[in-house]
Amino acid sequence: MAKVHCFTSASFAYLDRVRVWGETLRRHHPDWTLWLCLSDEEPPGFTFDLANEPIDRLVRIEELGVPDLKRWIFEHDVVELCTAVKGQMLHRLLEAGAEKVVYLDPDIAVFDGLDPIVDLLDHNDVILTPHQLEPDEDRATIIDNEIGSLKYGIYNLGFVAVANRPEGRRFARWWRDRLREFCFDDVPNGLFTDQRWCDHAPSFFSGVHILRDPGYNVASWNLSRRLISIEPDGRIRAGGQPLRFFHFTKVTWVGELMLERYAAGRIEVFELMRWYRERLAEHAVAGLPDGWWAFSRYSSGNPIPREHRRAYRDRQNLREKYPDPFAGGADSLEAALSA
Repeated sequence: MAKVHCFTSASFAYLDRVRVWGETLRRHHPDWTLWLCLSDEEPPGFTFDLANEPIDRLVRIEELGVPDLKRWIFEHDVVELCTAVKGQMLHRLLEAGAEKVVYLDPDIAVFDGLDPIVDLLDHNDVILTPHQLEPDEDRATIIDNEIGSLKYGIYNLGFVAVANRPEGRRFARWWRDRLREFCFDDVPNGLFTDQRWCDHAPSFFSGVHILRDPGYNVASWNLSRRLISIEPDGRIRAGGQPLRFFHFTKVTWVGELMLERYAAGRIEVFELMRWYRERLAEHAVAGLPDGWWAFSRYSSGNPIPREHRRAYRDRQNLREKYPDPFAGGADSLEAALSA
């Protein structure tokens, strides 16, 4: 396999973001192999042709070798599932011989070369980026950012990089196993999908490097301390360093409100937002039904409530009685939980 493999994980609803992800990566790293791990299926009449996408290779969820796949899928909502596959995909690529693997969330755009990450993997096994690199000062900002990190995880797992050495493979196996069983949005019980797990990583694994460059993984949760500037030649900086990649989390929803809150009135942030929205519009997904996700409904066509997924996850008797939780009929999980 090629030296550097970079993957993302998404459903078809995020395909516009995946396309921006791919085109910006291609611009800076045409030699990398780009992968999409897809946790979805095509709706009727929708065609997905990899040849028309800025992606080299596709892995569908059924190819990951997850035991008891239908049960496992049902336990997760779409965000949880697209996150849970990340450990499995990372382990798969390392097992296949990739020397260095980089994961980037689909709502990330790359603005400068990531060669420093590749170089760091020559001497480190795992690279993580903290949500914050320095303390905030304003009380509301502390609550949003520092206390937010205490709830959701110190490191943002929209990015992780791993080298194919014994400690890197050991990390990948551990993360795969934890995400296979415990990748849920359950903050009161100490879980936030994949992120809280990696709070353990610097303690559990000897080769973990904490990347403290403010140009990496810039987003609403750290913008207050990483002011964006645009140089006369068009190069963008964050906190005085070259902006490597920006994480446009929920850019059309609450994440955009947070970006505006911490932009400090600087027009550069709004220019980034305008650019990203334009790229998303350019890469809009034609023919995809609104709100599509193949695993969002029972076979009856009824939407699956979150509490049904939670009940199936928590109650062993339901898991044993209904091996196909999506199936319909009088003797089905849907009927039992809707009674």
